[in-house]
Amino acid sequence: MANPLLFEADTVDRVPPFPQIEPAHVEDAVATLCDAYEAAVADIEQNAPATYAGVIDALAEAEARLEKCWGVVEHLMGVRNSDELRAVYEKAQPRIVALSSRVRQSKALYDKLAAVKASDDFAQLSPGQRRVVEQRLLSAELAGVACAPDEKKKFEELDRRLAQLSTDFSNAVLDATKGFAKILTSEEDVRGLPETWRRMAAAAAQARDHAGATPEKGPWAVTLDGPNVTAFLQHAKRRDLREEVCRAFVTRAATGPASNEPRVREILSLRQEQAALLGYASYAEMSLAQKMASSVDEVEALLGELSAKARPFAEREHHELEAMKKSTDGMDPNAALMPWDTGFLAERQKEAKFSFTDEETRPYFPLERVLQGLFSLAEELFEVRITAADGQAPVWDDDVRYFAVQNLDGSPRAAFYLDPYARPANKRGGAWMNDCIGRKSTDRGVRHPVAYLCCNQTPPSGDVPSLMSFYEVETLFHEFGHGLQHMLTTVDVPEVAGINGVEWDAVEVPSQFMENWVYEKDIAQGMSGHYQTGAKLPDDLFAKIKAARTFRAATAMIRQVYFARLDLALHHTYDPSGPEAPLDVKRRIAREVLVQQPLDEDRFLCAFTHIFAGGYSAGYYSYKWAEVLAADAFGAFEEAGLDDAAARQKLGHKFRDTILSEGGARHPMAVFEAFRGRKPEVDPLLRAYGLLDQAA
Repeated sequence: MANPLLFEADTVDRVPPFPQIEPAHVEDAVATLCDAYEAAVADIEQNAPATYAGVIDALAEAEARLEKCWGVVEHLMGVRNSDELRAVYEKAQPRIVALSSRVRQSKALYDKLAAVKASDDFAQLSPGQRRVVEQRLLSAELAGVACAPDEKKKFEELDRRLAQLSTDFSNAVLDATKGFAKILTSEEDVRGLPETWRRMAAAAAQARDHAGATPEKGPWAVTLDGPNVTAFLQHAKRRDLREEVCRAFVTRAATGPASNEPRVREILSLRQEQAALLGYASYAEMSLAQKMASSVDEVEALLGELSAKARPFAEREHHELEAMKKSTDGMDPNAALMPWDTGFLAERQKEAKFSFTDEETRPYFPLERVLQGLFSLAEELFEVRITAADGQAPVWDDDVRYFAVQNLDGSPRAAFYLDPYARPANKRGGAWMNDCIGRKSTDRGVRHPVAYLCCNQTPPSGDVPSLMSFYEVETLFHEFGHGLQHMLTTVDVPEVAGINGVEWDAVEVPSQFMENWVYEKDIAQGMSGHYQTGAKLPDDLFAKIKAARTFRAATAMIRQVYFARLDLALHHTYDPSGPEAPLDVKRRIAREVLVQQPLDEDRFLCAFTHIFAGGYSAGYYSYKWAEVLAADAFGAFEEAGLDDAAARQKLGHKFRDTILSEGGARHPMAVFEAFRGRKPEVDPLLRAYGLLDQAA
């Protein structure tokens, strides 16, 4: 049988044949496609005319088969990880990295691109095509194209080592997460824990050689997987067990031979070395060359403003929690408030203040009903119809769904996979969206985009469907927002279609924009339906949910500012060759920003995959930066009247035709201004957090 990863020109546009793909296919496919790509690049360097078609289009065609193959492999690393796949991935990755560096560092290609930009024909290109030329030129410059030969070689070596460190970092976090399990056997151990957690923990115990585990009688496994550990720390009444689990969580991937602590310092050192080779004072300055923000100072000014507004209220929230501790059964009123108390007490405070728990909302949000509501909103705002297409595309796990996206006239628009449930054994934590196939104009018509949407929510158990916490509903809307930008683009230039080519600090705008809708009454109730009775979410319960949106909002704001400032400090002012360790920087920034200090042994940097194994290095601030834009964009709907269906639909179409449609084809500030009619303002975000009036 032919290698399923050897995508030929006539199969690049098709979804991958996942059931046929095995780790053994990777090495041969990557080698074959790398050889073909390298030969094509050499031909372009030597023979192609210095035109857009001769360089850009030819490069895109040459890249397509290899990008498709490697994209599938990277996707499987996230959703179907195994020792065998890791081994072949790590063997193939150096060739991929080296080839990428070789192409970006090609002086011949750079000169031809520069000639395209300098030609009279450049002005005749579409805005998207001009962006592609400019972005490729900048990418080449940031890869060291202007460096001397020995510096280019050094830059490539650094790239290769950093790619390996990133993979090792991610694998260590995955291994540490799935390697921990605290087996609980008595009812006393699980006092306070809700039914949803007991079902999940019994299933986790079954997967760990406790075949007879039941939600009612146990045993139950506490794991470090997100839904499990979060619920445990929020609800478990045994403080000693919360402490044990909390300490395990904040020291993930920080001990033993697989510890990420040495990798953190090496990654920071190598990134700084790359920046120095290119003449940048820091890696952060190098990173921001490709972002929407103009400078580190501009980012720090925004973070400083948000921190100053939120800090007084975060202090008040902390004092309220300390007072809660003194009146809570089982808590020593004289003991210090510890990290393993915070989530537990916050939940008790939330219950007392708003008279509801997350567990009360779960029965109203079975996954299927939530999807129906989400798809109805997409139809109203963006004029697309989404229908189940299970069985029409091969999947990598039996729980994965496939959906078709159509225009209202029935013509195809896009498609997406949904991988909704946590699988700690082989799927990484968190939630994400990625592209499977991008939009492109071809001789045969438009190639329609396909997206991957991956979450880690509570899986079904027995006859009980996947019941979503309100946070999990919000997360699904978030990832769907990313998917919308990929799927509803009208740009036919692949490099800047959808999420491609969008500056990193603007890419979260559609996702954070979509989160706002779950707090609108007609949307929340429309997608609800009790899994046993079909009853809608009661008015009083929705009112409590909406009121609770700003609960401890200042603390949440401060926490995100802390992460962003720490990321910038490590990549801008920290000297990896000096005496200060990265963990010392963490402690210093924590003292400056946080109200409650982490444990002395806290090693969360060793599991901070966003900046050490993801795309957020010197860019974690992007969440707050984009949140300002997203809140301001939603503010347009609030100003027009969210109860005005016609106005809501009109603005939805405008949002679709600007932010979702244009993708990376124009600078994100120009796209935002086309939607909003002005530059973004911070007040809508402060208002959403409940901080505007108090801060005034």
